[in-house]
Amino acid sequence: MNWVGFKTLTFREVGRFFSVWRQTIIPGLISSILYILIFGFTLEKRIDNIDGIPYTLFILPGLIMMNALSNATSNSSSSMLQMKLLGQLPDILQAPLSSFEISMAYIIGGMVRGTINGILIMIVGILVGGMTVANPFQTIAFIFIVSWAFSSIGLLLGQLSESWDQLATMQNFVLTPLSFLGGIFYSIKMLPEWAQTLSMFNPIYYMINGLRYTILGISDSDPLHSFLIATLTVLALSKADIPVVTPLPFKSTDTVNAVSIGSELLVTIFPSCKCSQRSSVNGAHINPLPYVAIKLISSGVIF
Repeated sequence: MNWVGFKTLTFREVGRFFSVWRQTIIPGLISSILYILIFGFTLEKRIDNIDGIPYTLFILPGLIMMNALSNATSNSSSSMLQMKLLGQLPDILQAPLSSFEISMAYIIGGMVRGTINGILIMIVGILVGGMTVANPFQTIAFIFIVSWAFSSIGLLLGQLSESWDQLATMQNFVLTPLSFLGGIFYSIKMLPEWAQTLSMFNPIYYMINGLRYTILGISDSDPLHSFLIATLTVLALSKADIPVVTPLPFKSTDTVNAVSIGSELLVTIFPSCKCSQRSSVNGAHINPLPYVAIKLISSGVIF
């Protein structure tokens, strides 16, 4: 484990969003306050309560969840895509860091951003919405788990995207439907039976209900099931093993000379592969571990 390189890359990712906190933190706070003032207090006149909880309080865990997952996803996906578009990714791949170390650095950066935003929205809910948190430590733990899971998703989306428009499309067609079908602003008991059945296959449904249970003490699903499914989602995404298409413009000259490639190369990481390959380019090494395929996005290595 290269602790120096791992710490440096992690601190860079965390510092990247802190340096532009007006763009990464303030908008979430403003939008959440507007949600509380407009949707919460307005709809509360039409929806008296849900399971004995005033509607404004009921949606607050959903706002925490929405801000945590959106910020975590945005941080890792935008960072990865920006590295690709600026041609900086090959420089990272030349560093003496394993695929696991680079993946974890990007994921931790997104997780920290999502967790901080989630905690800040929780504070807003306490101050503005009058929310009382039943289990503060469990709530923070759930925000952490959610942020880690969606930071991993963001990393995958960033790897698969070739432009900002493509990344936005993926987020709109993946995250938005899952979020709104997960019961963030309502109880799924209010949905038709077929929609309730569909929601049972949505991991966000279990995450939001686990978070709602730690804050309000109510949940549409079993709290233990929510925790287990959220944890399994984190583990599965952290060890994601996917094929990655490598566009030619993102390959550096050194990387192109180091390995055999075509105009476009479909790289598949095989979990069973335990070997490592070392190119002739200044000792740069490719380590084909079954983690997120960062190390091979622009390398074009064939196993």
